[in-house]
Amino acid sequence: MTWTVPNILTVIRLLAAPGIALMFLYFMRPLADWFALVLFLGAAVTDFVDGYIARAWKQESRLGAMLDPIADKAMVVIALLVIVSQSGLTPWLILPATIILFREIFVSGLREFLGAQAGLLKVTRLAKWKTTAQMVAIAVLFFSGILEHHFVARVVTLDSHVVEGILAGDVADLDGVRLRYNAMMTSQVLGIGLLTVAAVLTLVTGWDYFRKALPFLKDEPR
Repeated sequence: MTWTVPNILTVIRLLAAPGIALMFLYFMRPLADWFALVLFLGAAVTDFVDGYIARAWKQESRLGAMLDPIADKAMVVIALLVIVSQSGLTPWLILPATIILFREIFVSGLREFLGAQAGLLKVTRLAKWKTTAQMVAIAVLFFSGILEHHFVARVVTLDSHVVEGILAGDVADLDGVRLRYNAMMTSQVLGIGLLTVAAVLTLVTGWDYFRKALPFLKDEPR
């Protein structure tokens, strides 16, 4: 194994994936959300940097080619599991997350089955856009969790009728409750919308990989 800078960054990103979940074991919210967000963003940046350095410095290696997609998938899968677990099982979040997780398992199985022919399933430009959409969506959803915590902390001591009156504009908003609520809802809608786009791209790229692998899945005539 060659421990070049790109490979080291890839390994750091791989180790950061379980670290996202560990944040919620050792820290209380919203501190855990902040740490998870920073860790995820840092790992996402290394995803771009290690590939750029590998090409620019001509340090591409088989180790990097093997670890890079594993690190990406681990980061996305673990982050989605954490977000879904903290979201109260919102259906609009569970559906795209399930599609993304299913596709990752399906494509990984295809690559394993194809073995030496797995090179046919090279990462396409659309797949890169899919990964980008996933990472942006996950970052927004982590931030949405932070905003939700601050909103709940602000209204937890208020009567529900008072909160409804503030949000409806019938009661004076002296503590910025309406602003926090609007920020929370906007980030949730944006995050789920981006994740839905990522799920659609996931289906398209997954079908493309399946179509390329189809000739190798046919039984030989007896």
